[in-house]
Amino acid sequence: MATAGQARAERCEAGPARLGCAYSMRHAHAGPPIPPRRHPNEEAIFKDRLRRLLSVARAHRSALVLTHDNPDPDAVASACGLAFLLERAGGLDAQAGYGGVIGRAENKALLKELDLPIRHVGRRFDEGYDLICLVDTQPEVGNYSLRGAPFPRIVIDHHPARPQSARATFHDVGGPAGATSTLITQYLRAARLAPPPSLATALFYGIKTDTRDLGRQVEGSDIDCYNWLFPLVDKRALSRIEHPLVPKAYFSAYHRAYERARLYAEGQACLVDLGEVYVPEIVPEVAERLVSLEGLRFSLAAGTFQGELYVSLRLNDKRKNAGKLVRDVCAPMGGSAGGHGAMAGARIPLEGRPAAEVAAEVFAAFLGAWKIPEGPGEPLVPQA
Repeated sequence: MATAGQARAERCEAGPARLGCAYSMRHAHAGPPIPPRRHPNEEAIFKDRLRRLLSVARAHRSALVLTHDNPDPDAVASACGLAFLLERAGGLDAQAGYGGVIGRAENKALLKELDLPIRHVGRRFDEGYDLICLVDTQPEVGNYSLRGAPFPRIVIDHHPARPQSARATFHDVGGPAGATSTLITQYLRAARLAPPPSLATALFYGIKTDTRDLGRQVEGSDIDCYNWLFPLVDKRALSRIEHPLVPKAYFSAYHRAYERARLYAEGQACLVDLGEVYVPEIVPEVAERLVSLEGLRFSLAAGTFQGELYVSLRLNDKRKNAGKLVRDVCAPMGGSAGGHGAMAGARIPLEGRPAAEVAAEVFAAFLGAWKIPEGPGEPLVPQA
C-alpha cells in the first residue's frame, strides 16, 4: 500500500489539474516548454542542490515557508516560489507565510493583483507544520515572527551568510545573487517547472526591485533569470503593481520626510527621522528616494511603528558595506538587522524609551562611523 507521502508525490507528478494543493489548484498553468539553462555548470550545481533540498523536504508532510516580517516583493515572491516548488516537486502541502504588515502600496498591489497564496501568521507556531523554511532572511537575524517554532530545516537567502544558517539541514545563503527570487527561480528551472503567470510576475518583480532594475548588486544569474521569466510575466498586472493608487498618508509622510531631512558633510550624507509612520515600509522607501540626491554618499531614514524604531540605510559609496554598518550600530542596541552591500535595515525595540532619543543615538553612531561631526545639519529644503 502506498504511503501518504507517496500518494502526495503521485498527485504532484500527475500535473496541476489533479494536484490537491492550495497553490496549484488556484494557479494551475501548464506553461511553455522550459528552455535549457545557458550555463551547463550552473545547471549541474542547482540540480545537485535541488536533489539535496528535496531529500530534506520529502521526509516531512507539510511545510511553512516563512519570510521576514513586513516583507518586500522579493521576500513574498521567494516564499510563494519555494512553497510552489515543495508542492510540485516534493509532494508536500506547503504554505507561504509572513509576520508584521504589508502596507506599502506597491506591495499590497502585488498581493491583490496576483492573488498570491501567502497568509499572515501569528506569533505562535502552528503545530500542523512539521517543516519550517526561511527565505530572504536567516535564523540569526531574528526579524521574523514565530515563537515556539522548531529551528528551520531549510534556509535560502541571498544576503551574506550568518553562522547560525549552517545549523539548517539544507542552507543556500550568500548568493551570488542580487535577489532571493533569483535563487528560487534557479531551483524551479532545475526542477523543469514553469511558474504560472502570477508567480512568474512576482519573481520577476522581486528581482527587479531588489536589484533596482538590474542596476544594483546585480549578478549574471539575476539577468539570466530576469530574461527567462519575462515571457511568462502578466504585463498588465505588473503595470498595475508598479503604479498603484496610494493613500493620503503617503503624501503626508513624504512631506514630513522632506521637511525633516538634514544634510551633513556638505551634502554627502542625508538623515531623516520620520517620527511615527503609518506603515514601516515607508522608511526604506524614503531612504531609497533620498539616496538619489546628487553628491550623496549615504542616506539614513528612521521611523517608529508599534513600539519599534525602523532604520534603513542606502549607500552610493562602494567602499562601505551597508549590512555590516547597520549590524555594527544596531545590534548593540538590541536591534535585529540585515542587508548587504548597498542597502540594509534594522528594527530596534524601544522598550519604553522615547523614539526621538533612540533615533538620535542611532544617527550619532552612523555619523561617527563616517567620521562626520554631529550637529543640527542643513535642511534639505528651505524652511518656511
